[in-house]
Amino acid sequence: MIPYRSAIASHRGGAFLWPENGLTAFRATARLALEQAECDVHASADGEAIIIHDATLERTTDGIGRVVAQTSRDLAGLRLRGGAGETVPRLAEMLEVFRGSRVAPRIEIKEDADGRPYPGLVARVLSDLDQSGLRGRSWIIGFDAPTMAEVAAAGGLAGVAWLLERSTWRALGLRGVIAVAKTYGFPEIGVHEALIDSDACAVLRAADIGVSVWGANHEDSIRRMLGLGVDLLATDDPPLAISLRGR
Repeated sequence: MIPYRSAIASHRGGAFLWPENGLTAFRATARLALEQAECDVHASADGEAIIIHDATLERTTDGIGRVVAQTSRDLAGLRLRGGAGETVPRLAEMLEVFRGSRVAPRIEIKEDADGRPYPGLVARVLSDLDQSGLRGRSWIIGFDAPTMAEVAAAGGLAGVAWLLERSTWRALGLRGVIAVAKTYGFPEIGVHEALIDSDACAVLRAADIGVSVWGANHEDSIRRMLGLGVDLLATDDPPLAISLRGR
């Protein structure tokens, strides 16, 4: 029996099915029976919030170099790999897709190629959310705890989640994770699905901290996360997760 009904997010828009972090993926997600659409943002040279996972361009586009070295206009001229001419979107463009949808944005604020936060990116993301009218429905997530604390202090969002790398999760242990989350006031933490089990879920719930996961991309891992009743699972195959949740 599933103890809680887990929310589902399309990870990078549903990267198994459509070019990751592209508008085609987000338009498809907006029509699905799920709760959130996850994306990643980096800063451009002129301070725009740009939707792309990596700090560099080579893996997912026909460009080269660092995202932050290009202006938003330059980035708009790059093509996504496998995207049939689709270009790199700005966050504002993605948000426009969800203005008329029940699906809520889930925005991961990334760091630069050296692991440093982008100055002003939090303010830019919040400004884009305010201009779209979606701030109150949106989640912001990220690995950098001080950045997420800045987001939490700004307020007005549906939620904030602090993400943990495997090394951080293991180094801190559950007590350390809870201590950091409580210190910063994070209502939710996020980890790779392989790191979470029923005992960890129970401890985090007892501490009134939500649990989200990524990496649940195949039937076995999706079923396991649904069985644990995690608060949210982000998946590269959202139709599969929707189907399994409905059974």
